[in-house]
Parts: sequence; C-alpha cells; structure tokens
Amino acid sequence: MAISVFDLFKIGVGPSSSHTVGPMQAAHDFVETLRQQQSLERVARIEVQLYGSLSATGVGHGTDRAVIMGLMGECPAHIDPTVMSPRIEALLATNTLWLDNRVAVPFQWANDMQWHDENLPHHPNALRLIAHGYDRPLYHNTYYSIGGGFVVDEGQAQAGSLDTDETCLPYDFNSAAELLALCRMHDMRISELMLENEKAWRDEADIRQALWRIWEAMQACVNTGIETEGVLPGGLNVKRRAAALHRRLIAMEDSTSLIASTFSAMDWVNVFALAVNEENAAGGRMVTAPTNGAAGIVPAVLHYYMKFQTGATERDVVDFLLTAGAVGILCKKNASISGAEVGCQGEVGSACAMAGAGLTVVKGGSGAQVEDGVGDGENAAEIGLEHNLGLTCDPVGGLVQVPCIERNAIASVKAINAAQMALRGDGEHFISLDKAIRTMRDTGADMQDKYKETSRGGLAVNAIEC
Repeated sequence: MAISVFDLFKIGVGPSSSHTVGPMQAAHDFVETLRQQQSLERVARIEVQLYGSLSATGVGHGTDRAVIMGLMGECPAHIDPTVMSPRIEALLATNTLWLDNRVAVPFQWANDMQWHDENLPHHPNALRLIAHGYDRPLYHNTYYSIGGGFVVDEGQAQAGSLDTDETCLPYDFNSAAELLALCRMHDMRISELMLENEKAWRDEADIRQALWRIWEAMQACVNTGIETEGVLPGGLNVKRRAAALHRRLIAMEDSTSLIASTFSAMDWVNVFALAVNEENAAGGRMVTAPTNGAAGIVPAVLHYYMKFQTGATERDVVDFLLTAGAVGILCKKNASISGAEVGCQGEVGSACAMAGAGLTVVKGGSGAQVEDGVGDGENAAEIGLEHNLGLTCDPVGGLVQVPCIERNAIASVKAINAAQMALRGDGEHFISLDKAIRTMRDTGADMQDKYKETSRGGLAVNAIEC
C-alpha cells in the first residue's frame, strides 16, 4: 500500500474530512461513473442512504449537504464553499436535483435522503447511492469514507484492502523502525526519504510547488479565521474567538519580558489553531491534516515556527510537511486516522505526532541520527501520540466545535513541547512510536462505539442536560 503526503494533506471544505470531504468525493465519483456509462440522462430518481457514524452525526457534519453537492458535480478540492447554501436552498424549494449540474432529477429530501443506524461491514462511515431509471435501476454503489477524505467503494472493500494504491516506492516502510533503518542505511533525513518516495508520482519541482500550495491554503485559512467574527452555525451558538484574540496579541507585541514573550508565543499557537478550526466548523476552505477535525494542529505549529524562527525558509515548510506526512502514513497504515474507528486519538493524536515530528526535524533534530535506534523526529512523534492515547470523539450536537476547536489548540502546544523534549533529550525513550501506534489501534478497538464520532457518549451527552 502506497500513501502519498498529498493523500494526507488535501485542500477541501469543512467541517469534517470523513463526514463532508469523503462523502462529497464519493458522490462525485458516483456521478462520474454514470457519466462514463452514458446513463446520466436516463436517471429518474437518486436515493441516498447514510449508515453508522455518517447517519449518527451526519446532520451536524453536513454529510447530507456534502453528498448533494457531489451529486451536483462538485468535488472538495475545487468547490467554492459559498455556493453550497444557495444551491441546497434551491433544491429544497423546487424538489429538483441538478445531477452533474446539468440533468434535472426529482428529489424529495424527506424520502430520498435516508438515515440508518446500523453499520455496514467494512467501516462505520458508509453511504449507499442508487440511481433509478424510469423502468429499472441503473447503477448503485456503496462507499466507505475511511478518514482523512479517503474513499473506497464496495468492490475495493470486498477485495480486502481499504487502500489500493500499489505504486512501487523506492523506500517503502511499514513501521517507524523500518523508516529509521532506511534513513540510517541511506544517510537521509526523514524528509529526504519522503521526497524520494514522492518522486514515484511526480517530479521534485512539482512536489515542492504542490507542498507550497498546501502551505498557502493553510495560511489563507488562518488569515480568514482571524479576520472573521460572529457565531458558528449549527445551533450551539459558539462564538468565534480567534479574531478578538488576534487583536489582543497585536496590541501586546511591544512587550519584551521573558514571561510575556513565552505566554505570547503560546497565545499565537492558540490563535492559529482556533482560526483554522473555527473556519472548518463554519464549512470554510481548509486542508485536511490529516483530517478536518484535527486540521488546526499542523498549520498552527508550522505557523509558530515560521513566525518565531529566525531565517525560516520555504525549504523548511517542505521538510516539515514531508516529515509530518511520514508519521501520518504510519498512523494510517498501522492504526487509523478516523474518529469513527478509533476515536479522536486517531485524529488529534495523529496530528499532534505529525506536527511534533515536523517541528523537531526543522529545528535541528536529524530524524536519522539515532541513539540506540531511535531518532529525534520519531521520539517527538511518540511523545505527541502517547499523551493523546484514549482520547474519545464526542462532539456536542454532532458539530465539530465543542470540544474539537479547543482540543486542536491544546494539542498544538503539546506538539511543540514534544519537539522540545525530544531535542533536549539524549535520544532514549521507553516507548517507541510503533508501540504507541499499536496501542492507539488496540485502544480504539476496545473503545465503545458511543465514544467514536456518534455523539452518543462523553461530552456530547453530558453537556446537554435536557
């Protein structure tokens, strides 16, 4: 199984990679198949069936709206988020779905958008799409949104693999131990090894340019977040805080005392993370990193480095994202980055580990020079993940707001501390990253379903007393 860094960092829309980005992509793929079969003009009715976690928290995550936009021919990477509400309102007013944005199909929301509590066999995030003709069914398929915007259909799932890219990589690795051994053997940093692997898909100039576009999208998300005030949608009446905090930080920038500057640095990390996740919660444009629910951590830590590190360069951005991507690949391969599978430890925990490793490498940790077989980048990733183990996914009201927004800010500071501890250490640590990832997988398997993105346990029920 080959996973690219661009599988983990994808430009999309909020509020959820598994519940918004993935379902929109699945519906887009469904329409593409109808187009290839030359069946679009023969569609008389479309039926949408949502299962498991997509059903349990689909309204709060905008899953139903995302599927409709995909059926209208939109894809997460290119959709303008501002067009979604007007087009959904038009559908509700006319009971007409414009399939592929050109074929009018009757759509009765109450009947054709269906919600099912049960899980389908391969993953908790499942949707089934059915295109009916005038006299017979035309096409149907079941899709699984397996976290981070990754989607597989029923055929791929039945084949026994939820990830099907078989690209041959020059330095393939399936564990942190293998990754570090390859770095030692070939005298490469983690980022250098990742760059060589990425060349299996595209040339170096394209890789660097694409990673810079990812960084620009992250910056744009932060900038929008710190410029926007008001209340987040969804009914919880959660106020945006990033803009007000940003104004206070600007006013405080003249302070030069050590204590003030230390607190100021943490405040900046907080405002970066809050800005991203408030934008995500509002359905804005952002980058999965590796998911939407955890999208603020990597950008916040990278912004922290670029703001406070003298001499930070574009090369550092590339090295940071490539290193973070290596850790994300390990988490996805050996556990999960889906809150519906393993709880929030798979989202925020993985992102914290990714950001900690990325910061460690650009701050001077080799990630390849090892003491007793353990590299600095791996050390930071392990610390970041270890202290998020057992974290449940319990969004209040099914919305990616409480506790998700603050959780990203807290994990961003954790990632920076993990990097500091790794850089100040001697390279030895008791638990390896591989063991931490394996523990995340096992803990997720033991975790009750009500704590895995269903809003049926934890804060999601205790925050609401009536």
